Amino acid sequence: MPSPAELAEFIWYDAGIRGSAGRALLAPLSWAFAGGAAVRSRLYERGLLEVVSPAVPALGVGNLTVGGTGKTPMAAEVARRLRLAGARPAIVMRGYGSDEPLVHAALNPDVPVFIGVDRAAAVDEAAASGADLVVLDDAFQHRRLARQADIVLVSADRWQHGSRRSLPAGPFREPLGALRRADLAVVTRKAAGSADVDAVLAAIEASAPGCPVAVVALAFDSLVSVANGEHRPIADLQGLRVLAATAIGDPGAFVRQLISHGAEVKSMVWPDHHAFDDGDVTRLEMAGRDVDLVVCTLKDAVKLAPRWPPAAAGLWYVSQTVSFERGEEQLQQILTALLQARPPLP
Repeated sequence: MPSPAELAEFIWYDAGIRGSAGRALLAPLSWAFAGGAAVRSRLYERGLLEVVSPAVPALGVGNLTVGGTGKTPMAAEVARRLRLAGARPAIVMRGYGSDEPLVHAALNPDVPVFIGVDRAAAVDEAAASGADLVVLDDAFQHRRLARQADIVLVSADRWQHGSRRSLPAGPFREPLGALRRADLAVVTRKAAGSADVDAVLAAIEASAPGCPVAVVALAFDSLVSVANGEHRPIADLQGLRVLAATAIGDPGAFVRQLISHGAEVKSMVWPDHHAFDDGDVTRLEMAGRDVDLVVCTLKDAVKLAPRWPPAAAGLWYVSQTVSFERGEEQLQQILTALLQARPPLP
């Protein structure tokens, strides 16, 4: 029996009759969801819902869709750049799932993470601890907290095949036209080609003309051992039999990236943010006995590592690079303005 998350994935991305039927069945709920989101947005735009000013300047990094865009690595990259520029950034997030705060801690050990459903209170806590600005991870729909700018990610990897409907018949929290209130739309690609990227860029221009855009490649960097931190070049995947273990928003793109580097891949997939238990690890260990490597993402590794048996096949995760192919100057302008808006030193 599929889980609710697995059923949603099927309905959103299946190109067959059953997927189409599921989307049609859920269409009235999608209309209601989209209508409610539109009303809420207008209430904020007209000043009828309260907007809270943060204690320090804030930058939002968010999505239009549910998962799979590379939001967490992008938010971490922004925080890294701000740190290198001399700021004292903090990450503020709602903390859905246990993996994202752990990923941030692994990518930027010197950038603190603050978690709270009340993100205004979490920003206050970050400021009280010494942060002079914050990066809001997944906050585009969180209109209550004012910010200096919003960066919104759109994935090219699923663009051609996914439903454009609002939740629950599709993965969209808001329509593409919501990018009119964004300061930068970032098209991310993992295994997507240039034609997929161009299709997203054309759709953004049609729905939110004039919105600044960037294109970012989330590319494999190296293989990292969960056991001891050993690094191997990604070229070592060539010719290896690999078990891909994933609980991420777009597992298909991860598998396609492994294949593009020459690996022979079989996969075990769980829903996004899945909390691995001992039974999952046992099944992975057994499936990994006839492969050369068990490979996952950092998001999976932070949860699997504490449970992974020392005697099992080696567990490795793939580190990523965030490489701008277009629009890096627009990001830099946003970061410069954010740095200049910091409160003066006491």
